[in-house]
Amino acid sequence: MTNKLMASLAKNPILNELSLAPSGPMGAARWRIEILSGLTVALALVPEAVAFAFVAGVHPLVGLYAAFIVGLITACIGGRPGMISGATGALAVVMVALVAAHGVEYLFATVILMGLLQIAAGIFKLGKFIRLVPHPVMLGFVNGLAIVIFLAQMSQFQVPGTATSGGHGIASGQWMTGWPLVIMLGLTVLTMAIIWATPKVTSLIPAPLAGIGIVALLVIGFGIDVPRVGDLASIKGGLPPFHIPFSFGGEGGTGLYGDMLAPFNLKTLWIIFPYALILAAIGLIESLLTLNLVGEMTNKRGGASQECVAQGVANTVTGFFGGMGGCAMIGQSMINVKSGGRTRAAGIAAALFLLAFILVASPLIEQIPLAALVGVMFMVVIGTFAWNSFNIMRKVPRLDAFVIVLVTITTVMYDLAIAVVVGVIVSALAYAWQNARRIHAETEIMEDGTKVYKVEGPLFFGSAEGFSELFTPMDDPEEVIIDFARSRVADQSALQAIEAIAGKYEAEGKSVHLRHLSRDCHQLLTKAGQLMIDSDDDPDYEIAVNYSVKTGVMAGGH
Repeated sequence: MTNKLMASLAKNPILNELSLAPSGPMGAARWRIEILSGLTVALALVPEAVAFAFVAGVHPLVGLYAAFIVGLITACIGGRPGMISGATGALAVVMVALVAAHGVEYLFATVILMGLLQIAAGIFKLGKFIRLVPHPVMLGFVNGLAIVIFLAQMSQFQVPGTATSGGHGIASGQWMTGWPLVIMLGLTVLTMAIIWATPKVTSLIPAPLAGIGIVALLVIGFGIDVPRVGDLASIKGGLPPFHIPFSFGGEGGTGLYGDMLAPFNLKTLWIIFPYALILAAIGLIESLLTLNLVGEMTNKRGGASQECVAQGVANTVTGFFGGMGGCAMIGQSMINVKSGGRTRAAGIAAALFLLAFILVASPLIEQIPLAALVGVMFMVVIGTFAWNSFNIMRKVPRLDAFVIVLVTITTVMYDLAIAVVVGVIVSALAYAWQNARRIHAETEIMEDGTKVYKVEGPLFFGSAEGFSELFTPMDDPEEVIIDFARSRVADQSALQAIEAIAGKYEAEGKSVHLRHLSRDCHQLLTKAGQLMIDSDDDPDYEIAVNYSVKTGVMAGGH
């Protein structure tokens, strides 16, 4: 029966389009891998979605519905097949303040606006700016998220019912002691051992699924008393209900979980917009970095703008169906990729399995021991953490090593968005400083007595002061030429520096000319009104035109 089902799926021409640039139709073996990978991901999604719902201060079904809807839509239209999206801790820690102050209906409204902002980011192709994230920041991001995933599992080693929510899904409560702790640790280690050994024995079933299944059978069969999924919360529910979280025309009303509806007015927009903007930024940053990471593992590129739109559509729809929103999940994506999932089919299967758990299979899923799922996540941590970064940090420049450590710590202590922004800023400042030190000039006296300064290095805000120190107006001859053949004029600080130098020579009764301006430099100076001669010959270096400098254009720039 199963083989017939797989064969029928393999022959379906529409479903074959679910694969990532397939070279041919998906065979039965590929469908088996994709569906089993999706099942593995769905099992791991349940405790994560419930835990993040608790962090945000909402009902568990709000997290589960978000995991289903966001996961399904992004799997269908996302920029990277193989990626898994759902409710995440990075978003939940931002949502909790909004829910506490205004209720869950305002959260649904915020998620809708968050999605619209992400769609706009995709339409305007803002996702391409993820290319500006340096590799040290990527390493710090990966290591930081691995640590966060590890710390988030610590709550499972606490007595059920005593944990209180904290950042990133990390909880604080009463720790297990004695035999309960020993059994929990033993089952976790057993799950990890099964995951490690399964690929050496067979490739018919994903290793994480084998670990969950075997440990679950042991616990249920022998009646071992350990915390199970049902101890977190009941996951039983119905289909996600369509729901408009707004009240119109001043009419009140209550929403899905008893909170007041959000009035459809500017006051509500003023409340939710800051949260929506932050959530949209965090969601896109985490999703695009995960997209790059999965792309490196699957040797695929591109799709950033498409992923932005997909995340936006998913969150907009989720807000109308009682979900808390979400973004790409690096842990679940790693589970999927390492279980063999490479196409959209795995993500779709994961979402549909999750919906099936909610609708009909909740009694069975609630019996799965948490230790098995913790073991899976611990293996994800081991596989995600860039262990070679310790060796890399000894070989790369100290500043790059510092950025890796800084981003890792900031990710753990605060959140991903802040960590990436901090890492990019530090890297950019370091790059600017290094380039600022490269500005220098060689001098040459021509036969007619004219002195030529051959400038090397970029002229921008960081090197403007060093550029000014290259010249000696009082000692130079009447005619001076500044040759930019090996330099570039980049910004307003550079324009100001050029005008300041020209002003000093003018004060001494001497003239200064610019030579060998590249086309972009020529356009910049012409637009600023600093060139006395307007010619397009020099940018192509066909004729060495000497441009006089008009002073006073940048006057008052201080």
